[in-house]
Amino acid sequence: MDALTAWMERYILPIAAKIGAQKHLVALRDAFIGTMPATMAGSIAVMINAIIRDLPTQFNPSYDGNTIPVIKQIIGVNGFVWNGTLAIAGLIFAFSWGFNLARAYRVNDLAGGIVSLAAFIQGIAFAPNLSADLGVNVPSNIADAINNAGIGATIAGSNLSVGPWGYLKLDHLNANGYFTIMIIGALATIIYSKLMLANITIKMPEQVPPAVSTAFAAILPASIALYVVAIINYVVGLVTDGQLLIDLIQKYIAEPFLGLSQGFGALVLVQLFIQIFWFFGIHGTNVMAPVLEGIWGQAQLININIFQEGYNGKTGAAAVIDAIQDGKAYYWVRGSFDAYTMFGGSGGTIVLLIAILLFAKRADYLTVAKLSIGPGIFNINEPVMFGLPIVLNPIMFIPFIVAPLVTTGIGYFATIMGWVNPVSQAVVWVVPPVLLSFLATGADWRAPIVTIVCMIVAFLIFTPFVIAANKIDPGLGED
Repeated sequence: MDALTAWMERYILPIAAKIGAQKHLVALRDAFIGTMPATMAGSIAVMINAIIRDLPTQFNPSYDGNTIPVIKQIIGVNGFVWNGTLAIAGLIFAFSWGFNLARAYRVNDLAGGIVSLAAFIQGIAFAPNLSADLGVNVPSNIADAINNAGIGATIAGSNLSVGPWGYLKLDHLNANGYFTIMIIGALATIIYSKLMLANITIKMPEQVPPAVSTAFAAILPASIALYVVAIINYVVGLVTDGQLLIDLIQKYIAEPFLGLSQGFGALVLVQLFIQIFWFFGIHGTNVMAPVLEGIWGQAQLININIFQEGYNGKTGAAAVIDAIQDGKAYYWVRGSFDAYTMFGGSGGTIVLLIAILLFAKRADYLTVAKLSIGPGIFNINEPVMFGLPIVLNPIMFIPFIVAPLVTTGIGYFATIMGWVNPVSQAVVWVVPPVLLSFLATGADWRAPIVTIVCMIVAFLIFTPFVIAANKIDPGLGED
């Protein structure tokens, strides 16, 4: 055990430290965190709709919340919240990404956010103008209704003209744009930042107010960065017969990554790294955040949007399950880790605290457990991680690594086998276990049962090591 620990300290710890300090990855992590006010507001709206619109249909198929006074209005208000948050999550992330990346380079962060956002908007679809002969004259009352609807469509006789140019494609503005934003937003913001650092800027006289001077200084770097992206978009359109870069990235980069994320091996690998980093005192979830949020986080936002919008005429969890069958949604997303693995914090440490309270005879363990159980209920486990400690504790290494891998497997296979609905809601991570999985799955009553099974299994894995620790005197070593 000492040899393994020494090997990991020599080879794994330096890598973890470098990843944790790499400014681009730190900026990406902070960019995802920066979107939380909007994404959580949107998630709350979708969750409320799930409870008042979709949950009752599981018990009464004839229930229709859209026809019930007050309920109908609440659903409508939540729809507006969704429109301004999750429906345009890509736009929000684009600004947050540029802002945090420019801040990492220590240049004007506001301009960085604007550059990233502008670079992203360049390459999304604008609805084209279309015209067609319907082959039949449309009755005048129908034609008048269409012509006066203000939707960009007109009918004259049998000729239909649709002129919606300027309307942006919503599927490009939501989480589907994340991979494009990470690539194009980074390219534009890095070019802008490098030019700012090279002082290739417009110089203003000293008497000009600082706000004006700062804005003018960003003009040249921002313009160059945006023109570089514009040229790339134009060239891509030429060589691909008009295809958009965002669609190509989605097809050849995003979809393969998201597909790989659904394999059990990928889950085991990322969970293993989270636990190893934590064992050495490095915040594993933060270090792996670019992967967790960039891949599984995007999958979660897609599930949430399908839950809200519907799919194949279905709404709620049924829509998500149908979309998964067509490859448009995902079984395992970011919130799945929280629901079935991170109860009490990374490693499922709340069950360790319970095992200590039941079986430990060491005064130090009991004291730490009593102090840590309160925060643990809300998935805050730093007190036990550093107070017990679990960090660099050879007794706890094996269960701390193994338990999350096993519970991940339980949650994963329960989901793909249809025993529980996929996670389709974003729930604040401090929500207590069991309740968290219930809410995260759109109020599926089976999810808490799966979480409890995971907790029992993790408890059984931790308990023998807690009992073994009783034989070790904290001051003198083994009796």
